[in-house]
Amino acid sequence: MDSKVSNGAGPQDERITSLLVFSFLQSCSPSSFRRELEALGHQLSMCTALDDELQTDGSQWSHPLGGAADTVSASQEEAIWDIARQLAQIGDTMGRSIHPGLIHGLAAQFTNGSLSEEDRRRGFATTLGQLLQACPADVDQEKTLLVLTMLLAKEVASHTPALLQDVFRTTVNFINQNLLTYVRNLVQNELD
Repeated sequence: MDSKVSNGAGPQDERITSLLVFSFLQSCSPSSFRRELEALGHQLSMCTALDDELQTDGSQWSHPLGGAADTVSASQEEAIWDIARQLAQIGDTMGRSIHPGLIHGLAAQFTNGSLSEEDRRRGFATTLGQLLQACPADVDQEKTLLVLTMLLAKEVASHTPALLQDVFRTTVNFINQNLLTYVRNLVQNELD
């Protein structure tokens, strides 16, 4: 979890990570939070409509979850969907080993209104650390961390569907802070 991010997440990175997490959730989500996921998709599409307006520098940019994508090309979007589907298949296998008590505890943290986003992110990271300890050392740590991160989001949303938007935001932020370079490389490799 100590991956260094040289440039931080820009608007395009935010869109790519949001699309990756959303696509992952859509690829493996049970019906228990399908309605909330559709609402999230509509909300993200609404952001697109606002984002498509002219920016202060006169340029336009859009969100990958809606119409034309000026900063995320159609080929990038398709690559992200493909990556998400592949990671969801891996997640299906890994998900069986997650102890329900971990999910219950993490969901309780997300329902605690007195916790800040940073506190939630730390709790998320602590849970991920516990899950990583159970993973074999010979597997790709960054891929495992990415899958487990998105898998935790799925499991928390399955446990408590009303938490989907909060856990989605925390997951996107966590990935952008810890795995951004890895995600960028995944997308680039899929495009090559």
